[in-house]
Amino acid sequence: MAWDEWEQLKASAAERQSTGMQLNGLPPEDRPNAGSPVGDLTVNQKDLAAIGDEAFKLYNRLWKEGRVTSTDSAGTSLTTQGFALGGALSHVSLRWDKQLGSVMDACALISNHMDFTKNAHQGDEIFIQRHVSSIHTLDSGFDESYAPPGKDNPVYGEKDKKDKKD
Repeated sequence: MAWDEWEQLKASAAERQSTGMQLNGLPPEDRPNAGSPVGDLTVNQKDLAAIGDEAFKLYNRLWKEGRVTSTDSAGTSLTTQGFALGGALSHVSLRWDKQLGSVMDACALISNHMDFTKNAHQGDEIFIQRHVSSIHTLDSGFDESYAPPGKDNPVYGEKDKKDKKD
């Protein structure tokens, strides 16, 4: 490799690095919520409650309106009268009940998961707030410029008057 070629490769690499590498993120124009100053993912309790509530409402509607008991009796009646359609109708009814049960289970799972998620995130928030505030308190105890020279750092509290020697 010639010296000139080496210099060209170095210059090319420097140009690529001059644009900077962006880790753990996308350029703002590629993010769907680029205008959001809060971050990539935000969920509030109101959103979670609304999703859980809609899933619960759908579950209740499916329970009231989705079950078709008359189809079972019609299938049985047609079968006893000798119609082949009765067996087919009973088969369709059985399939419908299984599919309906699957959808209702999914709705219940979503509703319950939203309640769990709401409570879990609320607990996480409290945990994070406690740790951040304790870190701040600890950090201020090590900060030499926290108190003016010759003064005690207020983080440690006031000394008892008994401890002071006159």
